[in-house]
Amino acid sequence: MTNPMLLLAAATELNHGMALLALVPVLSILVFLVILRWPATRAMPIGYVITALIAYFVWKVPETEIAAASIKGVMICVNLMWIIFGAIVLLFTVRESGAIHTIRQGFLDISPDRRVQAIIIAWLFGAFIEGAAGFGTPAAIAAPLLLAIGFPAMAACMVALIIQSTPVTFGACGTPIIIGMGLSLDPIKDTVAAAGLDYHADFIYQIGVFAALPHAIAGTFIPLVMVCMMTRFFGGARSAREGLGVWPFALFAGLAFTVPYLLLAILLGPEFPSLIGALVGLAIVVTGARKGLFLPKGTPWDFPPRETWDKNWVGTITPDDDVHVGRSMSLFRAWLPYLLVAIMLVVSRLSQLPIKDALQRLNIVWTDILGTALDSEKIQPLYLPGTMFMIVSLLTYFLHGMSRDQLRHAWTDAVHKLAAPALALVFAVALVRVFIDSGAEMNTAGVASMPLTLAGSVAHLAGKSWPFFAPAIGAMGAFVAGSNTVSDFMFGMFQYGVADEIGVPRVVILGAQAFGGAAGNMVTVHNVVFAGATVGLVGQEGNLIRKTIIPMLYYLLVGGLVSLLFAYVLFTDEF
Repeated sequence: MTNPMLLLAAATELNHGMALLALVPVLSILVFLVILRWPATRAMPIGYVITALIAYFVWKVPETEIAAASIKGVMICVNLMWIIFGAIVLLFTVRESGAIHTIRQGFLDISPDRRVQAIIIAWLFGAFIEGAAGFGTPAAIAAPLLLAIGFPAMAACMVALIIQSTPVTFGACGTPIIIGMGLSLDPIKDTVAAAGLDYHADFIYQIGVFAALPHAIAGTFIPLVMVCMMTRFFGGARSAREGLGVWPFALFAGLAFTVPYLLLAILLGPEFPSLIGALVGLAIVVTGARKGLFLPKGTPWDFPPRETWDKNWVGTITPDDDVHVGRSMSLFRAWLPYLLVAIMLVVSRLSQLPIKDALQRLNIVWTDILGTALDSEKIQPLYLPGTMFMIVSLLTYFLHGMSRDQLRHAWTDAVHKLAAPALALVFAVALVRVFIDSGAEMNTAGVASMPLTLAGSVAHLAGKSWPFFAPAIGAMGAFVAGSNTVSDFMFGMFQYGVADEIGVPRVVILGAQAFGGAAGNMVTVHNVVFAGATVGLVGQEGNLIRKTIIPMLYYLLVGGLVSLLFAYVLFTDEF
């Protein structure tokens, strides 16, 4: 649809029964994983069947279209599995080479406190990787690295997912804003021009700013939230108070990222807030930590002895900290594989360089899947982060002087870890695609897609209070789609229409959408499965979601309140 008001009218059709049925796929995931505590390998196939039946019998989506959407999901899953495999290969390679022992010792030299280590690796290094690559890549690097230096698999995965929030809106050099919002809102370019605004330089830029503002407020406290949850769920005393003991350092790390992040969004636009902001923050915090700035006093906090860990803390991948302890290696040489990954990701993502286009030329594309109107899906193997991980794994063989047996063990062990997460991911992503691709162009009922029907009903009920709920719709989109970019693309035009209908600034609501889409990444199923797979944590997806839903709710509460303040008090004259 080219008219946002027609889109809004279609989505807010007063059929709350349809909206309730659209909620069933989302609820089924929550019930199976969070309440019944089923593993994703069992929950996702059943959830897929439920979603397909609703699409067929209620939304009147033909069998061919359902099959096409499922095939598209399988192709997306191949991309994800390629990244997972590369991440595990890299982890096993640096484990075999003995680099992990050196890296662990390097962190002990900065601070043996696990709270400090989590903040530096997950919050700052993870945010930098998100800014460079996006699409769940930070979890594929941060979670295995934390596991390797002695974190329980569940704790490593949880903190890696929690930081999938603040940096996500500007991940992959601003893809959710530039591509997600840019494509979704393309139909109202003329309206934007009539208001005297340049579509990209003014309108899309302003959306980025109004996403960065609430992120800077909520995100500053994410490191503190993260360590409090870590000590609450994985400490010997099971107390969040132990996390509060590091509050000066946590706030220091929060501000070291969010201040440059916000300034970059205002001064340069959506490409670099996460990428450069995290790099600046990393330099500030590591330098400060080496000088003892804001570090906690007293006994460093650590996890309880490994033999006392709950069985669900541990995955099928073990860190093997003592592998090749005697191998002498400098800290720079040990970190070099991760440094090379970071450099390769940045260089391959910058559109100003020819490398990006060269890597994207190799495409495996399926257009008009099964002859349907469904958009084409592609696999770009050279451009995927997994390829970068694998190349660095091979380079590490030379850089670390490894034997052929060590490299072979790393690769064969990685292959053995993929079967269970592959099954869960295939059905999870297929479920998502059937849910999303149920719109009027695919069904014979002439109704909006399931997510738009659900969002329209919420908008009708919310009325003037919509700014508070706008981030939650973005989060719902990310929860089902596994992507801030897809959430923005799916709901951008809808959010514009609601803002226009209730008479609040569109850029505020669209910023709230982008903000919420980032928050939803903390709990999205295939991100959880994806992150869990990198540390061998299969079957514990429900436990992870029960934990990460807490910081997501905090994030949405702050975002909703800030959006209300912006819409009705501070920025009432904005477009």
